[in-house]
Amino acid sequence: MDTRPPLSPEDAHALLDWYAAMGVDAAIEEEGQDRFAEVAARRAAAAPPPAPEPALRRPGPPAEALDGPERTAAAARAAASGAETLDELRAILERFDGCALKATASRTVFSDGTPGARLMLVGEAPGRDEDLSGLPFVGRSGQLLDRMLAAIGIDRASAYIANVIPWRPPGNRTPTPQELETCLPFIRRQIALADPDVLVTLGGPAAQSLFQTKEGILRLRGRWLDYDTGRRRIRALATLHPAYLLRQPGQKAFAWRDFKAVRRALDGG
Repeated sequence: MDTRPPLSPEDAHALLDWYAAMGVDAAIEEEGQDRFAEVAARRAAAAPPPAPEPALRRPGPPAEALDGPERTAAAARAAASGAETLDELRAILERFDGCALKATASRTVFSDGTPGARLMLVGEAPGRDEDLSGLPFVGRSGQLLDRMLAAIGIDRASAYIANVIPWRPPGNRTPTPQELETCLPFIRRQIALADPDVLVTLGGPAAQSLFQTKEGILRLRGRWLDYDTGRRRIRALATLHPAYLLRQPGQKAFAWRDFKAVRRALDGG
């Protein structure tokens, strides 16, 4: 029997604030689910991945010489490289348990739009609305993104949209460097399989991860870069994240310049 005194209203409010900060901000289902037990069950049921062919092995330290984060990153690279289609990559992500974010997220947020579209947009990570729906960019920032695309004559169905991180960080916190490193092989493979003509990164973290740079987004945006998909080089452009534009509407003029440049690129300019 619990003999603890009931919480005071102040303590109850403080506890709710703490839950919200930790990402517990929505009642998903009537009954709670032990996500950690689900992960353990998937790991127990998953068959070990097949060993790569000798001709495809890259030189490097033996597996036993790698520490935990390096082993996880190596496992992510091996898993991602095994996908030959976007459907296979989605299935691999659903089975992959090397990123702790998966245990706290409601679902994997893989993509929206049309695979094979000429334009692909990549953000950082899902938020609360995306975690609930399973689709990227569906909240307020997603609604702004839809209007930005419409301004250059493109709708969501005419583009392909994804995130570097496919699982929502608790409380929408910034992903850690290790989480980014673990998820990076999957988004790289997703870009290669989607094979767009133009790649647009939304926000600094996505640009820094995919272009391997430490430059801030205000210096990086608006510059055309070459992105190597492994099959070919495509044109790539970094621009401001719609969530940033909601906080700083005075910066929309820069994003408008970038989106007009994207329209010209798609038109062959």
